[in-house]
Amino acid sequence: MNSRWIFPFAVLLGLALWSLGTVEVPQAAGGAPIRAGDVAWLLTATGLVLLMTPGLSFFYGGMVSTRNVISTMLQSFVALGVISLLWVAFGFSLAFGHSFYGLIGSPFTYLMFRGVGVGTDAALAPTIPLLLFAMFQLKFAVITPALVSGSFAERVRFSAYLMFMCLFSIFVYAPLAHWTWHPDGFLRQWGVLDFAGGTVVHMSAGFAALAGAIYLGPRLAHGRHAPTQANTPYVILGTGMLWFGWFGFNAGSALAADAVAAQAFATTNTASASAMLAWMFFDGLRGRKPGALGACIGAVVGLVAITPAAAYVSVPHSILIGVVASLLSNMAVHLKSRSAVDDTLDVFPCHGVGGIVGMLLTGVLARDVGLLSGETTIFLRHLMALLIVSGYSFSMSLLLFKVTDLFVSVRVTPEDEAIGLDISQHAERLALVPHSEPAIVTTGTDSLRASG
Repeated sequence: MNSRWIFPFAVLLGLALWSLGTVEVPQAAGGAPIRAGDVAWLLTATGLVLLMTPGLSFFYGGMVSTRNVISTMLQSFVALGVISLLWVAFGFSLAFGHSFYGLIGSPFTYLMFRGVGVGTDAALAPTIPLLLFAMFQLKFAVITPALVSGSFAERVRFSAYLMFMCLFSIFVYAPLAHWTWHPDGFLRQWGVLDFAGGTVVHMSAGFAALAGAIYLGPRLAHGRHAPTQANTPYVILGTGMLWFGWFGFNAGSALAADAVAAQAFATTNTASASAMLAWMFFDGLRGRKPGALGACIGAVVGLVAITPAAAYVSVPHSILIGVVASLLSNMAVHLKSRSAVDDTLDVFPCHGVGGIVGMLLTGVLARDVGLLSGETTIFLRHLMALLIVSGYSFSMSLLLFKVTDLFVSVRVTPEDEAIGLDISQHAERLALVPHSEPAIVTTGTDSLRASG
């Protein structure tokens, strides 16, 4: 028997037994009428956001070496299981429970989903069941630690990652969600605008990823040879799933089937499209061939950047947000590649920088209250929030890596890293069909055509 898994198994068993003593409460506080159209849209949006995490699995899995594809994909996918149970137990309560000075929710408000029923809550979800609101927010909580995993892919111990994921959700994600989205959260009270998670999801994940890349150190093979991705079609598939699911991520955050959702839907698509093209064209200007990987990364950066602004800016403004975020993230990826920091899948340059750009441009472009409208208050509050969120996410995540390391080594041994995490952590191997087509030898104009 492997003693390492006794504690997590005991926790799971304890949750199962604890559930025997809970009583279902069918009606939450409130009593406003439920709107069937809003319920239908939020059920759909919740499913769309859930799809994003498997999409992230393909997106990340296609960019690592063949000996680490399964482990990398599982690091994203397993969040669906871990965070779902944590959210029911007390995660939702920490994020949206009764506020403690605008800093954190009481863990007892919705402990084991007590009081999370089919009725409405005037403050959180006035036209849909509170239970549906909780499940929609769950999907945001699921994908955030999964995003972080890309920074230390190919060298993290799986059991340590599970522990860090729980700690991150409790001590980083839940407080940020409370600050930003709870009616009494202090950033919400300041007027900070984060429509769908640019601060809560992407900035927190980006700075946690930077902390993880620094703490774990570079991979053994980092800098020795040019990295090669295992399966570019996986990346394209993952990007398509993310783009599709992001409509639920952003438009669903309207919490209603209304004009706000339609606005967020349109800006989301437009920002992603402009960012994808900007990344490709910028690569071309720098003498690189526009590739599928760059197009996919650019599209995701656009989705990241528009997230906080989706319902607050016009569709034309979303083009600007996508282009600016894409160019700055592209340059950040280039600068990171010349540094000693081994952020495996460029989580900070894409999600961290993209989230920062989106947050600041929201303060500039937001209708009626942005800097472009002659107002300075919201922009200055966004600058303050940027400093608070980035400092807190980075420092707390670094501390959580250290705490995790006290209980189980965060990094695998050099031997395990050399044979790959698929084998060393999961005893599984990716079965790939060998490429048996003969090399094509070209001459003259054929060689020019082959080279693009």
